[in-house]
Amino acid sequence: MTKAAAPASAGLAEKLMAGLGGALPPCLGVAVSGGGDSMALLSLLHRLCASAGTDLEVATVDHGLRPEAAAEAAFVARHAAALGLPHETLRWRGWDGQGNLQNEARQARYRLIAEWAGRRDLPFVALGHTADDQAETVLMRLARRAGVDGLSAMAPRSRRHGITWLRPLLSLRREALRDYLRETGVEWVDDPSNDDLHYARIQARQTLAQLEPLGLDAEALVEVARNMASARAALDHQTDRAASEFLRIEAGAVVAEAEGFFAAPEEIRRRLILRALGWISGRPYAPRRAPVAALIARLAEGQAATLDGCQALLRRGEIWIFREYNAVAAHVVPADHIWDSRWRATSDAATPAGAELRALGPQGLAQCPEWRDTGRPRAMLLSTPALWQGDRLLAAPLAGLDEKWHVQLERDAAWFKTAPLSH
Repeated sequence: MTKAAAPASAGLAEKLMAGLGGALPPCLGVAVSGGGDSMALLSLLHRLCASAGTDLEVATVDHGLRPEAAAEAAFVARHAAALGLPHETLRWRGWDGQGNLQNEARQARYRLIAEWAGRRDLPFVALGHTADDQAETVLMRLARRAGVDGLSAMAPRSRRHGITWLRPLLSLRREALRDYLRETGVEWVDDPSNDDLHYARIQARQTLAQLEPLGLDAEALVEVARNMASARAALDHQTDRAASEFLRIEAGAVVAEAEGFFAAPEEIRRRLILRALGWISGRPYAPRRAPVAALIARLAEGQAATLDGCQALLRRGEIWIFREYNAVAAHVVPADHIWDSRWRATSDAATPAGAELRALGPQGLAQCPEWRDTGRPRAMLLSTPALWQGDRLLAAPLAGLDEKWHVQLERDAAWFKTAPLSH
């Protein structure tokens, strides 16, 4: 007798749960475009969440770039309603025709979904990226001569905008998910831009098909990503050790013992710099390899350098990395607001009317006669938070003028270990 073919759904739920780390959170958001990957994710998650008692909610981003987009969002909304799930359409109308359209749309998509998840108290959001997406990402990053971090491609779990993003389909092929949809009778929509060769990802998709006879198929590139992720974890571990040996956090700056820093391997030096820049600036993406290498070379020559809104200098056997003054010189907030996305002022005294937080700057530093006693570089103190009332300096705690005011970091030193290294 001929053995019956296994159903398309066989093993999908188990692979999905493995991609989720083996457990479902109490509540979960899922981003659904209406395409085959995300519709399969929604269907599979609905079944799992219903049996586990997990609350599942759905969001669709309408970028407003195609006339079909609104109808596709409405399609997802109807499907979610049929499943008894809350759904919200998130609209982006921010494209001004400048820059890279796909990148701008992707950034907006993450931001809009994160804002939705925040409103709905959803700390986790699942995305429908598949093994095919992973392979295409690796191929595109190879073309950009990426290193270990870039070739690690998409992580099964990551943090951005205060949300944990889950990619439980990274081990599943696109066609297997469509087989599942056909078998279960779930419809999906095809985005015509998926055939538009103007986009780098579509070019990579077609190139990948041509490379398959050489053994360079999706499975091979996914394995490369896994290997690079393992190498990345080892490098992160060594970076943690180096940071604990000769780095410290002082007054919002990262300070490294120069001898230990320059004795470390090149890649560890690079990763330490990236962590410092990410921790100080809060930017989600790391700068390219070349400007980081140039910054390290300038430090080795005893010269100061700036990158990503931060300044680095060598002083008395130590490397100081801190906020660049020009990056915050115009930033002003009320005294009870967070300044530069990481500083908060506190006091037991009442806040004077009209008090503001802004950079200390040269004018303020001139009013701090004891700033040299802090042992901190002048350039670093210029960019530290100070309390002002008009042109009158009320307090500059990090420059020795506190007047009962204190400033504290919203991002503590532990965040340094997970500062963005994304590409």
